[in-house]
Amino acid sequence: MGLDTKLLALADQTLWVTALIAAPVLLAALVVGLMVGIIQAATSVNEQTLTFVPKLAVTALVFVVLGGAMMALLSDFLREIMAQIATIAD
Repeated sequence: MGLDTKLLALADQTLWVTALIAAPVLLAALVVGLMVGIIQAATSVNEQTLTFVPKLAVTALVFVVLGGAMMALLSDFLREIMAQIATIAD
């Protein structure tokens, strides 16, 4: 396995872990933003700050509920990367 292949596999794994960590927060904010947007369209209330507070609250809730799992995934990935550093240069 060449150095290029190892680095590409590492980059692929990095992008996958990043997507797994970011997806819950982004999806929750997207759903709340969509719901608030629909409510704003139905009631003709066009206040920009109205969407910020619910998104902030849901984002904080997602971090409270899933923050431990996100950090476990990130720390496992970091341990694996540190173990692979020596083999990448070989």
